[in-house]
Amino acid sequence: MNGSKFEFRRQVPKLVALAVIALAYMWVSPKPISAERRAELAARFDFEALPLPGPTGREHQPWREVHPSYETIRGWISAVGAAVSLTDLDGDGLSNDVCLVDPRTDTVSILPVPGTGDRYALQILDAAPLPYDSKTMAPMGCVPGDLNEDGRMDVIVYYWGRTPIAFLGTHEPHQAPQFQRQELCASQERWFTNALTRADVDGDGHIDIVVGNYFPDGARVLDASDTTEPQTMQSSMSRAFNAGSERILLYRESRGGADPAVEFVDTRFEVTPNMPNGWTLAIGAVDLTADGKCEIYIANDFGPDRLLHNQSEPGVLRFRLLEGVETPMTPSSCALGRDSFKGMGVDFGDVNDDGRFDIYVSNIAAEYALEESHFLFVSQPGFEAMNDGVAPYRNASEELGVARSSWGWDTRLADFDNDGVLEAVQATGFAKGDVDRWAELQELATANDALLANPKNWPKFQLGDDLCGDAPNPFYVRDGNGKFVDLAAELGLDAPQVTRGIATADVDGDGDLDFAIANQWAESTFYRNDAPSPGRSLVLDLRHGATTGELTIDPQPSELVRSYSAVGSVVRVSLPSGAVKVSHVDGGNGHSGTRSHEVHVGLGDVDPALELAVTVSFRDPAGNEGQKTINLRPGRHVILLGRGKAVQ
Repeated sequence: MNGSKFEFRRQVPKLVALAVIALAYMWVSPKPISAERRAELAARFDFEALPLPGPTGREHQPWREVHPSYETIRGWISAVGAAVSLTDLDGDGLSNDVCLVDPRTDTVSILPVPGTGDRYALQILDAAPLPYDSKTMAPMGCVPGDLNEDGRMDVIVYYWGRTPIAFLGTHEPHQAPQFQRQELCASQERWFTNALTRADVDGDGHIDIVVGNYFPDGARVLDASDTTEPQTMQSSMSRAFNAGSERILLYRESRGGADPAVEFVDTRFEVTPNMPNGWTLAIGAVDLTADGKCEIYIANDFGPDRLLHNQSEPGVLRFRLLEGVETPMTPSSCALGRDSFKGMGVDFGDVNDDGRFDIYVSNIAAEYALEESHFLFVSQPGFEAMNDGVAPYRNASEELGVARSSWGWDTRLADFDNDGVLEAVQATGFAKGDVDRWAELQELATANDALLANPKNWPKFQLGDDLCGDAPNPFYVRDGNGKFVDLAAELGLDAPQVTRGIATADVDGDGDLDFAIANQWAESTFYRNDAPSPGRSLVLDLRHGATTGELTIDPQPSELVRSYSAVGSVVRVSLPSGAVKVSHVDGGNGHSGTRSHEVHVGLGDVDPALELAVTVSFRDPAGNEGQKTINLRPGRHVILLGRGKAVQ
């Protein structure tokens, strides 16, 4: 009897711990809402799906020719390459042009968004006359931006098997886009790039390029004829540092006109010995600290993500690695920068309404497969702790309802009904087939790390195998109690898709956001926003001009000559309620989708005649910081930012 009492007492701490875990799970687990409430939330949204046409007659089988080392896992190697961007390529003032990377044809095409008029014919951005071998190279993404600051939109195309190419615009406004090809890097190497964004990293007033590479530099992933060099996979499922190096291409000089050119300096950057070699799938850059310099978030597959506090100066790169704080209630893997999950996408937006950017990260979170989750890192007080290497963020994905969906890729935080509250959209799915391979993947994930680098030790992943191939892309809406609820089914967005990229823009100039998705080995889609009763919005096109005068609101067309988007600028809008909405000019953040350069802020039901205080923080082309507060009514506005002030 006494032995039984002793045994019971010995088990009490374990029972208490289990009870605490159960209560915590019940507290944070998503609570079902009624069908009536779901219908009420869904009634605020309406999207019309329009197919994005790609080039025809060049389709090949839904897999890639790969190095003999990878032949048995060809399906795995063939799982990326779809990408989409929404932008203004023809200079008509609307982001109604699309850049689409279609793996079915291994092409990069530009065309008008469906339903916006036949302004020009579909064009294919071929690399020729630059070196390009379709047997060993493939396009992976496209990022628009005015690289040479001449007022014409250019396009960066990045690849597996070579360094990125700049397609420099040579056309005048309202003309069909035309481009001149140029290498971005002086030395051509075999890079395997899966993420690229633009930001003024060193604070000199010019936009640099941040490149995230995947397979090791110099690999021969797509070279089916090579028999001399065995290829490798990741060295670990959770701590792999044997991939390609991260690069920052620092702007040096440029020219426009009939013979445009731009020069960047290829710079490897390093924070810790293992820093440059993560298997990077997504990159984001935004000013988290309001100090005029962008922080960089690197989402890595097979290992920890990296958040870098930017302490650079013109021409000199310097960063501090930030990591979240572990607490008794925070698993180590859920502390920012200490995770072992599979970082696949990243975006920024203010979810907790504190006037600071939060960080939304996709992982592999197919219910409980691999025991992983997505992250939603919400900002905490104490940003000065960044100076001590601390990331002031807490993972709130479970309590907010976005921890688990499927195999995630791109993510987007955006306000589609203009009520002032962000929705969350996510690209999901890995490979669609008839044979479920989750058991084999689970077995691989638990194998000894020493086995992983050799592809011969992997189970087969071929055409016809399935990993999350029937998952719909979630469309999360806040339910009024703070949590997100997935309304994809109610909105008719729940068709199974294998999606990689998401791009958002106010394509038709009506004040609400439309979006496009890029699907892997399938047709991609544009979704026109036909919300029945959206709120008001501010859509701001923030630009730098050829002259450095004072700030100009809605300038004449003649004043916009040679102006270009002020990438990295941060906007804060003060509402009558006292709330402050924050957004920024995005330079290409994420995995393989690129939103428009315009800033979109939903305002809710405000008086259309009300003037709102809008504070814009920016850095001018001379590298001087600027911050100006202006009064704007809801609607679309073009703003030439003018001069900043030299930092003392």
